[in-house]
Amino acid sequence: MRYGLVLFGVKDTTAEIAVYIQERIRPVDLVVTIHPDVLAGNQVSGYKGLGYLTKRYGIEVYETRSYGLKDEDTVRFFEENQFEIGISMGWQRLIPQSVLDRFEQGVFGFHGSCGYLPYGRGRSPLNWSIINGDGRFILNLFQYDAAADSPNVFANEMFSINPHDTIRTLQYKNILVSKRLIARLLAAWQEGEIRIRRQSRDFDGWYEKRTAADGRIDFHGKTRDIYNLIRGVTRPFPGAFAFCRGERVVIWSAHPFDEMLDFSAYAPGEVIDCIDGKLIVRTVDGSLLIEDFECAVTLKCGDVLE
Repeated sequence: MRYGLVLFGVKDTTAEIAVYIQERIRPVDLVVTIHPDVLAGNQVSGYKGLGYLTKRYGIEVYETRSYGLKDEDTVRFFEENQFEIGISMGWQRLIPQSVLDRFEQGVFGFHGSCGYLPYGRGRSPLNWSIINGDGRFILNLFQYDAAADSPNVFANEMFSINPHDTIRTLQYKNILVSKRLIARLLAAWQEGEIRIRRQSRDFDGWYEKRTAADGRIDFHGKTRDIYNLIRGVTRPFPGAFAFCRGERVVIWSAHPFDEMLDFSAYAPGEVIDCIDGKLIVRTVDGSLLIEDFECAVTLKCGDVLE
């Protein structure tokens, strides 16, 4: 069988893009996603099953048993069918060259950082951008090859990261810009002229893989660094956390509170007060207002988060 437009993805953001393309641009011919059983061996923040797209829109959905697309059935599926163009949105694995070679126009995906590709290659770029305190994000729509995040750029667009953004609001901005870039790509495809810029004068820079354990808060750090970590790994990610009296404290939302009040009688990480169910916690250079958190025990003044 011959498929025109193929979408790769496993997340709620994939669903958002699939619906956008289907309703605003043209039919999606195939969605490639993972079978729910694959979740057991893979950490997928923001996962969403996409089978409903078949019932709602008539889009064929292929559920692979391998996130790396290397199981026997998936290999056979790509060998036995033909494909024109692919778009990856929310697919957090490299696509094998054997699969890329089956697409006449190639497979395109998104990656970005505060700089231009190949700077900012690697994992979790939106999370890292908030955690690092960056003020901008350059989203690239680029053509995949066997390497990670190569500078085969079709187009890019820049948006701001403001001090109030969380990873979720940054995902909203990312989706908005992704839609604009996808519309440009599909228009170029329909016109038969996709131009790729493959030369870059920038240097490589890499983001390391993040796991849930990387969300642990160090209250020896400065307020801004703690705040950036919390907003960078909040929902739909596992969240920032600390421990108190042997219990895990997951912190979903917090803000810098005050840097002038004298809290020197308290240790960094100590709960100064609890007002309206919110915690005021001492930091090295001020204090933090923790607004949304989860803990199996009731936290009180004098408790220390560590």
